[in-house]
This record gives sequence, C-alpha cells and structure tokens, in this order.
Amino acid sequence: MVNFIPRRRAFSWTLTVSGLALLSACGQSIDYDLRGLGGGFSTAEAAAAAGTAPRPTPDNRGVISYPNYQVAVADRGDTIETVASRLGLDAPTLARFNGIDADVQLRQGEIIALPTRVAEPSPATGAVGTGPIQPGAVDIGTLAGSAIDRSEPAAGGESGVRVAALPPADAAAQPQTGTEPVRHKVVRGETAYTISRLYDVPVAGLAEWNGLGADFAIREGQYLLIPVAQQAPPAPVSEEVPKPGTGSPTPLPPSAAQPLPPAQAPVAAAPQEPEPQIDVGERTEASDVARMRFPVNGAIVREFSKGRNEGIDIKADPGTPVVAADDGTVAAITKSAEGIPIIVIRHEPELLTVYANVTDVSVEKGARVGRGDAIAKLRSGNESFVHFEVRRGFDSVDPMPYLR
Repeated sequence: MVNFIPRRRAFSWTLTVSGLALLSACGQSIDYDLRGLGGGFSTAEAAAAAGTAPRPTPDNRGVISYPNYQVAVADRGDTIETVASRLGLDAPTLARFNGIDADVQLRQGEIIALPTRVAEPSPATGAVGTGPIQPGAVDIGTLAGSAIDRSEPAAGGESGVRVAALPPADAAAQPQTGTEPVRHKVVRGETAYTISRLYDVPVAGLAEWNGLGADFAIREGQYLLIPVAQQAPPAPVSEEVPKPGTGSPTPLPPSAAQPLPPAQAPVAAAPQEPEPQIDVGERTEASDVARMRFPVNGAIVREFSKGRNEGIDIKADPGTPVVAADDGTVAAITKSAEGIPIIVIRHEPELLTVYANVTDVSVEKGARVGRGDAIAKLRSGNESFVHFEVRRGFDSVDPMPYLR
C-alpha cells in the first residue's frame, strides 16, 4: 500500500472516479510554487501543451464558481482562517471540510473546497461576468459524479446550502464559459500519478490546476479538480486548395459517345418493416417486486447500448407524469444545452437514476421523493419520451435488471 502524505491532520473525503496519465516527456523537476511571482516560472504552457486547458481565472476573492460546486484558490501566505475570513465562512467548518488545521499555511494556487455556496463571482468581485461558469453542454456522467460527491446535510434535515445575495451584474461583462471539471476526493493509497492514470490526464496539468508542489504530494481527503481537456484548434485551410471551377477538367461521360439504353419503369421499393417496439406498459405496472419501477408506462423505443445510449428511451403520451424509480433524494436539477431539464436522484451513496428530456419539473434539489412520486412530465409532440439512466458512480449500467 502506498503511504499518503499527511499535513498535520488527515483529510476524510471520498474521491469519485478516475485519474491522470503519467507525464512522459518531462526531463526536469518543476517548482509549481513559483507561479504568481514577478518574472517567475509558470507551468501554464507546459500544462496546455500536455493537452489540458488553463484553469479558469478566479475573482478577486479567489473564488471559481461552477453550477454544482465552488472552490477557492489560495493566495501566497493564505491559511484556512484567512480564506474563511475573506469569504465570510466559519473557519473551523471550512477546516474540517478540507481536513486541515485552520492555521496551516497553504500553497500558492492550492484548491480549497467550499462546503456551502458563497455569493457568485461578478464584476463587483473582479470576475469577468456574473454567476457560475456555464458549460456549452451537460455531461450527465460528470453531473452524476457531482451528485454523489455532496456534503452531508446539516442538522435538522436542512440541505446545508447557504443563500447569499448576489452582487449587481455588469451588462457589458461577458461570463466565462467552459466545462465543469470532475471534482475528485483523494482516498488512502492514491498518488498524483495513480489519479493521473485513472483519468488519463497529464500529472503536470493536475498539479497546475490544483497548486501541487514539485513533489506532486497529495493528502487523503483532499479535493482535486481534474483538468479539462484542451480542444484542438481547427486545421488551417491549405492555400493550395483549388478554387471552385478551377480544378481538373471534368471527364466526358460514356453517354457522350454511345446512346443511353431505353428508359425502364422504376421498380417500386419494398416497404420497410418498422422497427419493433417493446411494450413495457404491463411490465411496469407489475414491477412491485423489482428493485425499481419504470418512470413511465410506455414503449421502449431505444434500448441500452454502452457507449452509444447510456440508458433507455421510453415513449408515452405527451404530458404523462414521469415518476421516481425508487425512494431517494433529488441530487441535482440542471438543463441540457437546448434548455431541456435533467433530474438526478440519489438512492444510495453510489447508485443514481437520471431522467432527461422532460418538462414541468415538480421537485426541488434536496427534496426526498418516494417510489412512484411524480417528478416531471413528458414533453409534447415527437419528443414525448424520457431518457432514463441508472448509474453506479460514474458508470452507466443497463437499467433493465433493476426494472424486472
């Protein structure tokens, strides 16, 4: 077993998913603590060259805000106490959440996870725009992982989320956009290299995003942001590509030398058999002994196929209630790039169900739901189907064994 490196007190967080690829082309050690110094060495270019995008710029408070969580970036000389004071948080609570003493000096650029949301970044706090960094599209796998990786509810059943007034928005500012990274919680025995291999990202990028030291040391319970892959720019168009109409001459067709054969009446195409649909309505009603129930009574129009369709699509009449497959807690409610709601329900620490392509959501995040409770409705027209997934952690699994 690989020993983890403590820092006065061990963390106790639970990492969700996989890690980074080994850095294969780095011949010298890099001192990541030099970032931010005037004229100092920066690893931003090295991380970008290794295939990861730069970490988003925090506001003047050091806050980076995503739809499902917020983190603070430590400045040089910061401690948990100074970060908590700057954000209006309780220092002992923040220290316990991050598994570190409140007076321990943090590294430059170190990521501190926030147990509750603070006021969103805005131009008033030195941010480019207002609100969390919104992705271009919703990755259900990442959303499911974020739903697992939640803080414990506060005493008395409260969700633990603190509401803070938002600063006024600046209409001229443009918000930052980007994909929400996976937030990984380090467990005993993990190293930066094993996490790098797990997520297939460069260890240098992992260190750059999380302010790790030159030895890549991490602690049990530490939250790490998994770097987002950098998108390659479009390939430039070659100047030697001929313009339309200036290419090679068009060859003469055979009909120019020989007459065409007599025209024949077209042969009628054989009628295509419609794709078979599996009627699951009766099975849904009779599924009381199954682990879960179907979210709607209808026909399965698309079956589970790993890597192609991560769940099943069930079609029914527009407006049909979509119900919870089993008892659980609403872990997340978000929207696709087209603005269509997506609901995630947690049933146990690692088991979740996902309900996409719905409308008229009737539950709220953090609400307890029972098996069969209505949570939304089917959309109208040809879109009257629910995309239903069952996930074990980040991995999608075939829902049918849970429904039979």
